Amino acid sequence: MTTAQTQELDVQPTPLALLLLGREADPRSERGVECPGDLPSPSDPDLVERARAAKEKLGDKVFVLGHHYQRDEVIQFADVTGDSFKLARDAAARPEAEYIVFCGVHFMAESADILTSDDQKVVLPDLAAGCSMADMATAEQVAECWDVLTEAGIAEQVVPVSYMNSSADIKAFTGKHGGTICTSSNAKRALDWAFEQGEKVLFLPDQHLGRNTAVRDMGMSLDDCVVYNPHKPGGGVTVEQLRAAKMILWRGHCSVHGRFSLESVEDVRARIPGVNVLVHPECKHEVVAAADYVGSTEYIIKALEAAPAGSKWAIGTELNLVRRLANRFAPEGKEIVFLDKTVCFCSTMNRIDLPHLVWTLESLAEGTLVNRIEVDKETEAFAKLALERMLALP
Repeated sequence: MTTAQTQELDVQPTPLALLLLGREADPRSERGVECPGDLPSPSDPDLVERARAAKEKLGDKVFVLGHHYQRDEVIQFADVTGDSFKLARDAAARPEAEYIVFCGVHFMAESADILTSDDQKVVLPDLAAGCSMADMATAEQVAECWDVLTEAGIAEQVVPVSYMNSSADIKAFTGKHGGTICTSSNAKRALDWAFEQGEKVLFLPDQHLGRNTAVRDMGMSLDDCVVYNPHKPGGGVTVEQLRAAKMILWRGHCSVHGRFSLESVEDVRARIPGVNVLVHPECKHEVVAAADYVGSTEYIIKALEAAPAGSKWAIGTELNLVRRLANRFAPEGKEIVFLDKTVCFCSTMNRIDLPHLVWTLESLAEGTLVNRIEVDKETEAFAKLALERMLALP
């Protein structure tokens, strides 16, 4: 991409974004960390049997978590499946498991380490499995933002609310500054609580979930929201805009859900008469406004479970899950298609594949601890405080 094209797209490269996946190291990054070890060949026909044998050898010592967006070859070995927070809580509920193998991405494994006991070891099969959204808010950037809010004279009025899809550092910042964590399922409850504590919210790091919750679920206007861009001086907004805003949205987004467009919705309605459009709240505001139903990953699954036979659905979320749901409900006569014509996997989630899982399980079975995710105690304490505030929400 040329410099002119970059400027046209308003893309501001950061040092984190320029790290090469797999061969660079930055322990504070959601991606770009080295993944050691000799992986088995992906063409090895015995991979499934090797994974099964290693898991059987480990027995109750291992508990495998599989996020909904994982590929089927990995999901088949998961003891439980779910979204990021559900899986972290499931891990905490299995204290007898010495190893928690988290088939997800880095921030999810961090959350599991925060919520599990010190005796449990959380393992991520590929350390380069990160989250581009989580990468869009670093501790240094958020600290600078807080300085901007302080200089504007409004920091004392602001309560940070951070999406679960954030690093442990950002969760710790949130806990330290009196805020809470939210999921896509309880974002409204979290914001209701935050506005009882203060007059404004700094919502991190997904602008779309924050905007959609504020406008769609809480009756605010788009004018109540302002976007803080960490790559521009002062966030790219004026002091007056910050003082007038109720929702200060971090300029972050999900690379998967951000791809869906209003044109996608209009196109699928034209192609499939009577289709129900169901999207995740990480989608852009105009997509959410045009959809029939909006909800978290768990909401999407439950909506399709309850849908009548013969109904037609276009789903705006990660393709692995949509394809799995389409296959699951096809025998019931439910037609389920991907909202966009473009294939849209979560590229970093898909780094967890069968060779990485086999290598991880076999290493653990041989007594070698690999790819442990461990949050330092101070960060863990403040991050856990923010998570506990979420758990205490009415």
